[in-house]
Amino acid sequence: MDRRHFNRLAGGALASAASTPLATTTAASAVIGLGAAALPARAQGAAGKPLVMGMTLEPPGLDPTAGAASAIGEIVLYNVLEPLTKVAEDGSAQPLLALRWSASADQRAWTFTLRPGVRFHNGEAFDARAVKFSFERAAAAGSLNKDRRVFENIAAIATPDPLTVVLTLKNPEPLLPELLGQSTAVIVEPRSAAGNAQNPIGTGPYRVAQWQRGASLSVIAWPGYRDAARIRIPRVQFRFIGEPAAQVAALLAGDVDVFPRVAAARALAQFKAQPKRFQVLTASSRAKTILAINNARPPLNDARVRRAIAMAIDRKAVVQASADGFGVPIGSYVTPDTPGYVDCTAINAYDPAAAKALLAQAKVAGLSLSLKLPPVPYARQGGELIAAQLGAIGIQVRIEHIEWAQWLSGVYGNKAYDLTLISHVEPHDFGNFARADYYWGYRSEAFNALYARMQASADPARRLQLFGEAQRLVAQDAVAAFLYQPQWITVARAGLQGLWARTPLFANDLAALNWS
Repeated sequence: MDRRHFNRLAGGALASAASTPLATTTAASAVIGLGAAALPARAQGAAGKPLVMGMTLEPPGLDPTAGAASAIGEIVLYNVLEPLTKVAEDGSAQPLLALRWSASADQRAWTFTLRPGVRFHNGEAFDARAVKFSFERAAAAGSLNKDRRVFENIAAIATPDPLTVVLTLKNPEPLLPELLGQSTAVIVEPRSAAGNAQNPIGTGPYRVAQWQRGASLSVIAWPGYRDAARIRIPRVQFRFIGEPAAQVAALLAGDVDVFPRVAAARALAQFKAQPKRFQVLTASSRAKTILAINNARPPLNDARVRRAIAMAIDRKAVVQASADGFGVPIGSYVTPDTPGYVDCTAINAYDPAAAKALLAQAKVAGLSLSLKLPPVPYARQGGELIAAQLGAIGIQVRIEHIEWAQWLSGVYGNKAYDLTLISHVEPHDFGNFARADYYWGYRSEAFNALYARMQASADPARRLQLFGEAQRLVAQDAVAAFLYQPQWITVARAGLQGLWARTPLFANDLAALNWS
């Protein structure tokens, strides 16, 4: 998940740029160029250019409440669109649009005090009405919000005054402030919400200025931001570069100033050898890289077959092939730095002989499966090895390279797949195992009952105990082959400050960045 910046444009030229819708025309480019000319070179980095940030994937749209792609949040979260809270580097919730909050003893009633004087980019006031609209929209029938369950847990929303919101929950949720700091919980302006996929209207320090599909997206600092003087970098361009070699080349050539989560593990020596030019950060994450299995398709609906698949995979070898060694093996859908983590790596440990025995027990022979690989480097690099390891136990794997849009629509949306290699980067998404409509197709009354007991408990110790049981259950059921926790690499120019050393979620907090 994290930083980039913009500042205000000068005079009327900047005001007009800030009020311009998402630009795709030559005229819009001219407006952005005029703004850049008016800005001091010191604030923009080398030669007065905008800060250029690399991204592996281009987002399909810019509304994180209506799309599952993490690339959406990488651009808009905390920059263009803001939630009530902000997830800090350590994973804790900090004030953002909410100044403070409190919970009842049973954690079912939460009161949020909102920040006064905040406005949306279109001039509309941010208030309790906007919060109520945003949360009800997220929970509505037909909502495409991937965290819809968070908002469906809200039984009632009270707005006693414009700066107070009281949420009454169906089940206690001690992590509510952290959940409301994610991209799926951004507060939208009611009149403009329907257009956020192309022209997001938020309360953040930046506005989208230009989107050149397939190449880049630029944002500029919004002069109407409540703390505009704090923004040190006035313009940021996100440049989409998918190939690892091209990512490295762009950094070495100086075409990109910073590349969070770059696929540069094999080239790190080049960057570390030039400390006056580059800084290299290796960050832990709450991401989980898994071999997702379509539990709804026979014979993958048999836990013995899924366990055989998991046992056929040497996690340490996959970490090396997929992430060049930058990862920690996991045995369930939880990372070691998560509160309540239980080590489940022994449940389906690497054992090809046991895997073959399970297939024989399930009377499965000559199994042929498709493995759909999205265009991210870790999937393409790790997929070949996984196919070979499954082949060693008699499972023939047909690799299909697909584009990100195809993954989102075909795999995630229509569940048209057998296997897929993917990283889930959200820190609080364990509840997806209780979603019958989720793309894994996992349906377990035992898990649902266990998860319901955990959610209904307000006792922290009891919740952690049940959470541990739930981790073991999804491992024993082999809902997926749980592979590793990625360690993300960021390479940046030596003078760029404010970069995250840890990655609790995919975000780039541009307002925290500055040049030394």
